[in-house]
Amino acid sequence: MRTSYHEELNSVLDRLVHMAQLAETAVSEASVALLTADLGRAEAVITDDAELDRIHEEMEYKCLSILALQAPVAGELRTIVSAIRVVFELARMGDLAAHIAKIARLRYPAHAVPAQFEASFKEMAEIAIEIIDVARVSLQDRDAHGAHRLVDIDARMDTLRREQFESILADGADVTIEGAVDVALLGRYFERFADHAVAVGRRVIYIITGEVPEGEDWPNA
Repeated sequence: MRTSYHEELNSVLDRLVHMAQLAETAVSEASVALLTADLGRAEAVITDDAELDRIHEEMEYKCLSILALQAPVAGELRTIVSAIRVVFELARMGDLAAHIAKIARLRYPAHAVPAQFEASFKEMAEIAIEIIDVARVSLQDRDAHGAHRLVDIDARMDTLRREQFESILADGADVTIEGAVDVALLGRYFERFADHAVAVGRRVIYIITGEVPEGEDWPNA
């Protein structure tokens, strides 16, 4: 009975790793759609977001069922409670990828990103893919050390976001109002994507150590 229970706990974590893989694919495809004005890719990301939402509901139900039926304690309880939060963070990451794809679709056949911001958003996309990959591996390997790297990766995203705002607001900025709005929204979506990855990392550390990282470099749970 207990062996089956622990197998069920492991299956929950494996399912979260699968969700992280889906989120990584979503932001990668959304980024390509954004930077190349690829309508087909944008539509696919928007459609596929429903799968992450479905898994979100499935996993919440499964975790609550385990809480109700198995009365987990200590590390088992940490795992289940953390899984409920992680599944939310991953679902939100899928939503953000879909938001990026929707802006690409809205501006098609034009490019949503003004030419002078293309390099910045290309770097944001690379960081987003890196940070969710690190979060996924730390979750898969139960690697608290790897999870701690997420804060440093997130700091690079925050720097790019700040630089974008400085460029938009600079005197003589050669960007339309529409372009400025798109840059502001897209920058926010990428920034929040990274924030959710960091939140996943906090939960990985909590599962392993029983302690939640605190301080200004870590977002609140």
